[in-house]
This record gives sequence, structure tokens and C-alpha cells, in this order.
Amino acid sequence: MKKALIVLTMLAVALSAGAQTFVMNNGAEIESLDPAVMESVTSHRVYMALFEGLFISDPKTNAPLPGMATKYKFSSDYKTVTFTLRKAYWSDGVQVTAQDFVDSWIRKLDPKNAFTYADLLWDIVGAQEFSTGKGTAAGVGLKALNPTTFEVKLKNPTPHFVQKVVHYAFAVVPMHAIKKYGADWVLPKNLVVNGAYLLKEWRPQEKMVFTPNPKYWDAKNVKIKELVLLPIDDVNTAYNMYINGDIDWIDVVPAELMDTIKLRADYHVGPEYGTYYLNINVTKKPLDDARVRQALSMAFDRTVLTNTILKSHFPAFANVPPSAGYTPPKGTGYNPEEAKKLLAAAGYPGGAGFPKFQLLYNTSSNHQKVMQFIQAEWKKNLGIEVELINQEFTTYLDTKSAHDFDIARAGWIADYLDPATFLDMWETGNSQNDGLYSSKEYDALLAKSRTQLGAARLKTMMEAEAVLINKDMGIIPIYYYQTQAMIDLSKWNGWYLNPMNVHAWKFISPKK
Repeated sequence: MKKALIVLTMLAVALSAGAQTFVMNNGAEIESLDPAVMESVTSHRVYMALFEGLFISDPKTNAPLPGMATKYKFSSDYKTVTFTLRKAYWSDGVQVTAQDFVDSWIRKLDPKNAFTYADLLWDIVGAQEFSTGKGTAAGVGLKALNPTTFEVKLKNPTPHFVQKVVHYAFAVVPMHAIKKYGADWVLPKNLVVNGAYLLKEWRPQEKMVFTPNPKYWDAKNVKIKELVLLPIDDVNTAYNMYINGDIDWIDVVPAELMDTIKLRADYHVGPEYGTYYLNINVTKKPLDDARVRQALSMAFDRTVLTNTILKSHFPAFANVPPSAGYTPPKGTGYNPEEAKKLLAAAGYPGGAGFPKFQLLYNTSSNHQKVMQFIQAEWKKNLGIEVELINQEFTTYLDTKSAHDFDIARAGWIADYLDPATFLDMWETGNSQNDGLYSSKEYDALLAKSRTQLGAARLKTMMEAEAVLINKDMGIIPIYYYQTQAMIDLSKWNGWYLNPMNVHAWKFISPKK
């Protein structure tokens, strides 16, 4: 009954929306309003409304566009980058300064905070040492040269660093408000932001409502007068609300209706730089045996899954999607007979004696279809039993972060347009490495790649991925994503299919 009431409330909200209101289904509740705590696509959309970093994502290409910074300059060795900031203000009227960025990034790295994604900043001199308790804040290569000039020293040549700073791990936060309110700075009544929108209302599990921020530097170009994000995890409910005109954009569609949906002019599909995969806790027996992991990968047919069950996406046997200059490893392929041999060699002929284990996923009918398919394939081809466990999104994230799972579904949409975004996370000790994969060979190759540029760098990264996938099967790739969106572009400007499915709200506007 409670869920029904929430849906009815959402419907009432949507029905009351006018032409200047844009309603999107965000799919789940967010982790926090603090960018340093955020770790999901869901939270990223909230971040893009409330905050703005040095650069933002181009709506067509995802290339970096000026945000708080107007320009940047690399040194000749690509180991120092200097950002020039515009004169911009927090929502309380305080100026955003270079020192705010220094202090925000130091806060992100501070080991006492243990923030997820701190390792995304490890390109910076002294950052890894500080965040792992082996160095000091003073040793981190960050400096405010003056209120509008921010200098960053990098350990290695990193020309793609400017692409990385679009990510919310590099967010600037209102240190003056944090000093005043402490942990309570994220309460809506205390929230100070520098993005295109202010948080007008937040009813957890119901809705988030945003209105334009008059202090935002580009306020004149913010056209949506009210932005509403709904946390509906039921794909069919969201789809029906979209069809009824109560939601303007959904980015997940019911797999069982794909044949009909594909015929609609408001359905938009295109390649997305991301991978859907199984995260394996390699510390748990018998999943600690690479032969078992390879057998599991070989024992389900990804082509049937994508073509028949989901009717979308592309089968994947590697971690990094193919891209210019980068060819991922071949992986295992679908080979149930070889899978049986590997399982037998690991001591479980025909699945005999193989312990029952759990397959975790976050609540979603589409995720459920994928997990049920894999469950049935493993039973049929390997004779092993797996129990499906579903959890609400934030609980699921906590479970994975605590490494309290056997195998969990996961998805990774690129943080920036470079293969490293898919590879760094499997380095020993990385905060995203929920399955605790560890390989000295893999780590060494990644470290080597960070000292290289161009084709040599890409070649070394391909060698690293071959260790992860071909040798160790540290994760089990399932498919490469396709963006699947429903939005009526006869009503809205500024929304485009793009590689990372990232859409900064300031670019979307109603058509007149």
C-alpha cells in the first residue's frame, strides 16, 4: 500500500507540471548530497543539478567544456596543469576560489574520511600517499596561485587529466559551509551549491525538485524552470508514466516491450561507453579458483541474452569496450563443454560438491531477467545452484562496498573517455575493487602505462586487460551498454545521444 501511495504522489507531481517543468525518472534514491560520498549514475544526475566542477560534459560529445574554469594550460611535459577560474559564486554569495578547489580535493583525499573514488585523484603528486596514510596534505601537488588560478602537479604525463576533472570526484564543495555546519551541511536547509539549480524540495523515496540558481554564473541560459527527479526502481511503472505524459525522460525501458518500443519515434538508442558485468568476490572459495571463474563465464550464452531476453546491448567478453586504438582481449567465448572440463579440473565434475552461492543484484525487473537467465544457464550447463538476492540500490551499494557478497551484478559507465576508467578500478586496493581482485602483474602493467603516452600506453593497457580477463577472469563481462532512452525531442532541445549518456541539465530546454 505504501508503494502505491508513493506512485500516486509521483503521478500527482507529474500531472501538476507545466511546460517549463522537466520530469525524469532517476531510478533510485541517491546516497548523499555530498559529492564526496556519491558513487552512482543516479547521484551524478543530482550532482549535475547542484554543483559544477572545473569543466562540464559537452551534451553531444562528452568532451570537457568550461565550467568553473574558463581555460587550462599544460606544461610541455604534461606533468603540470594550470586552471584559470571564472568569477563565480556560491548560492550564499561567497566567491568560488582556487583555494576552495585545493581544500575540497584535500578533503576528498583525507584518509580519515575514507571517501569512495579518492583514488581517481591519485594522478596528483602525493595524493596516493596522503589518502593511504603514508603522506601529508602538504605533500599533495595542489596550489592556489591566486583566487582564480589553480595549479595541479601530476606524477606522470597525463594529457587526459582534463577529461577526468569533469567527474564529481573532483567536485568543489563549500568549505565555509562545511566549517560552519559540519556534517549537517548537506541538510537541505544548510545546503550551499554552485551549480545551475537549487534544491527546492526532497522527499526521500518520492521526489527531488530543483529550481534555477540565480547566483549561477550562466543563469541566463538555464531554461528549465523546475526539474523533478523521481526515484522509481520499477521499470514498468516508469514506462507507463512516460507513456501517459507524466515523465519526460526515462533511460531504462522494459525488455519485454522492446519490439513495440523500437518502433516509436521517441525511442533513442546508441552505443554507450560502458560494460555490464559480474563482480566476483575472488577471496571466497571456490570462486578464488580462476578455472571456476572461467567456467562460469563460458557457461551462459550472451547472444541469446542480448538478442532474445533483453533485445538490446552487445555481447561482451572483455572489460573495456572497443574504441579507437584499443582492441580488448577475446575472452572466454561461449563454450559450455570446455566450461564443464574446467569445472571438473577444479574438483567439481558435473557440479558435484559445488557449494550453493548467492548472486546479488539491485532491484530492477531488467536486472532480474538477466540474473534469472544466468542462474538457469549455470544449472543447465554446469549443474550448479545459485540463489538470487535482490536489494534496494543504496543497500546493494553498501553490501558490495563491504565485500559481503559472492557474485554481484555491476555496471560501469565510463567516468571519462579513456580505457583507463575501466582498468584502474581493478588495481589492488582501489576503492571500486569490490571483488578484491589482486595481481602484481596487472598492477605493474597499469603502473607502466601511466608513464607512457599514445599508442605505447594503449598497448600496455591492452596487455593489462589480457591478464585480468584471459588469464585471471577477475570479473565476468556480460554486455556492452546501449543507451536506451525515451524522450520526445519534438518538445525538448539540447538532449543528444552521447558516449557516456551524460546530460548536463543546463543544456536541456523546452521547444517553443
